[in-house]
Amino acid sequence: MSTDRTPTAPAGYVQPELDVRALTEVLDGEYAEVRDLVRTNLVTYASVLEEAEELSIDAYRERVRDIVVEMAATGQTGMGFPKRYGGGGDVGASIAAFETAAFGDLSVLVKTGVQFGLFGGAILHLGTERHHDAYLPDLITGKLMGCFAMTETGHGSNVQALGTVARYDAAAQEFVITTEGDQARKDYIGNAARHGELAVVFAQLEVGGESEGVHAFVVPIRSGGEAVPGVDIEDDGRKMGLNGVDNGRIRFDGVRVPREALLNRFADVTPEGVYKSTIDNPDRRFFTMLGTLVQGRVSVGGAGVNAAKVALAVATKYALRRRQFATGSQGEEQLLLDYGLHQRRLLPLVAQTYALHFAQDVLRAQLHNVFSGLEDDPQARRRLEARAAGTKALGTWHATRVIQECREACGGAGYLAVNRFAALKADSDIFTTFEGDNHVLLQLVAKGLLTDYASEFEDLDQLGMVRYVTGLAVETVIEKTSAHKLLERVRDLLPGGDEWDQEAGLLDSEYQLAMLRYREEHMLAGVARRLKAGIDRKRDPGAVFSEVQDHVIAVAHAHVERLVLEAFVEKRRTLPEGGNKVALGLLCDLYALSTIEADRAWFMEHGRLTVQRSKAITREVTDLCRKVRPLAGDLVDAWGVPAAMLRAPDLVD
Repeated sequence: MSTDRTPTAPAGYVQPELDVRALTEVLDGEYAEVRDLVRTNLVTYASVLEEAEELSIDAYRERVRDIVVEMAATGQTGMGFPKRYGGGGDVGASIAAFETAAFGDLSVLVKTGVQFGLFGGAILHLGTERHHDAYLPDLITGKLMGCFAMTETGHGSNVQALGTVARYDAAAQEFVITTEGDQARKDYIGNAARHGELAVVFAQLEVGGESEGVHAFVVPIRSGGEAVPGVDIEDDGRKMGLNGVDNGRIRFDGVRVPREALLNRFADVTPEGVYKSTIDNPDRRFFTMLGTLVQGRVSVGGAGVNAAKVALAVATKYALRRRQFATGSQGEEQLLLDYGLHQRRLLPLVAQTYALHFAQDVLRAQLHNVFSGLEDDPQARRRLEARAAGTKALGTWHATRVIQECREACGGAGYLAVNRFAALKADSDIFTTFEGDNHVLLQLVAKGLLTDYASEFEDLDQLGMVRYVTGLAVETVIEKTSAHKLLERVRDLLPGGDEWDQEAGLLDSEYQLAMLRYREEHMLAGVARRLKAGIDRKRDPGAVFSEVQDHVIAVAHAHVERLVLEAFVEKRRTLPEGGNKVALGLLCDLYALSTIEADRAWFMEHGRLTVQRSKAITREVTDLCRKVRPLAGDLVDAWGVPAAMLRAPDLVD
């Protein structure tokens, strides 16, 4: 690969020297050994990238299954399970392994997630010792394959309204699982169409004629390769992508399972048919149950960021070797990445990818602390759930945008399947809607902001949230948020009184953070006022919420962008002095200012940017792109994407 170092940065600027290996160590963090194990496995099974295009769907599914089982034997996929069952006992390591696996074939990744994250995670977190002893040893090795049967044709995000029913038959001491109409069939269920033997089925529990809400049950769906009596399985067929994963539809016609099939960590039914739970409130019980499954969202968000790294690595390397049009008297054509527009297209995305990587590090640490019992109070769990929701949304939207931009930046070459964009685009597109539709997830983020993760948090559906917020003074809503307190602290640090944001230097991280905090606080106050105004006029709470829904999403988006920048600023602060710290400083500034630039209309409308300062930010972003340009090859190399995973011989060699 050409690493032409044509100076394009401003005169007098001293380019930092990057230590790529040391930067990789920073990015890999405490899980470097875990990530290296995954990289080794990815190279071992690199042929699956070609096989995905050459094999029939049936053969491809079998190949993916074989790889998943063989990877399980290396310990890669079981790191989050207890050691007593053959796992690694490290939740953070399991997330790091999953993220890194996203460098490779995404059908293998998703099959891994279904088996060990969703199916295995449900049994681990919702079950008790009897379920762990019965299933985890074979599940961890891949000998026992299973499904996570939550989503229904008629209900995806609204899990509380699922239509599958589990009625307790006290005489037989069994639950009877029934699909109540076509809208209640389990749909898009990974591992269902071919390989799953068991399913964790989410259904409405009825005991003695009383509904107790959604609970999870372990239900056999296949024996000896054939569906068991009462279970009807249908293949979902060819999908837009991920065709190595056998998604299917499942219907249950009076399927009987023993009383012990109920995953009973949070609730149980006695042999006589008495329902018991340590959590009296049904809404709180439901959200507590779902909260234990947050690991999936954390995993998918990180996977999206790493899929974006693959696309950016290919596109950046291509831009460092591909020439187009002569620009000087010598007649030599110019490298793509020396064009200002190409820098503008790719380099802010590199900066955003670094920012999201460090935000994912913070989230993974939070997850590990909560699930390891190091930080296990209810508010910590709620903050984790909200942060996971928001980071997943931004990370997966980022992947979709990056892959498309990189494909276009590689021209016709990017359209060839061999150069990976076809698979990346098709396979990652679903990330924005599985493990929670991104817009629905951002509503969860906003709910936490508006209620300050109140003790009533689990009880508050949309209407409950509206009533809660409108029962407070607007000032109280704002005072309950951390953004307000942080903003006041920053105002004290910066010159200019009320004009602090007009006086601060553009490359001052406190200025950048304060701008994002101000936007978040202002939007949050605006939502609260609009909600209160609607209720004060005696309007229906549902209609009021619907009208401000776009505003709610904007608040959540602004909040998560602020968290991402904070994570980047903090990571840069902790690094030792040297070229790597300087380079990450350039990227951090580029991320912050390009984020402000992208929403400059809002900042100008609300008096936080003058026309002159807005133009200055645009000039600074362009200047930062020129400074980052000579570092671009090293910056994407530091991600440690194995060469075999780039698989674009005409673009990167």
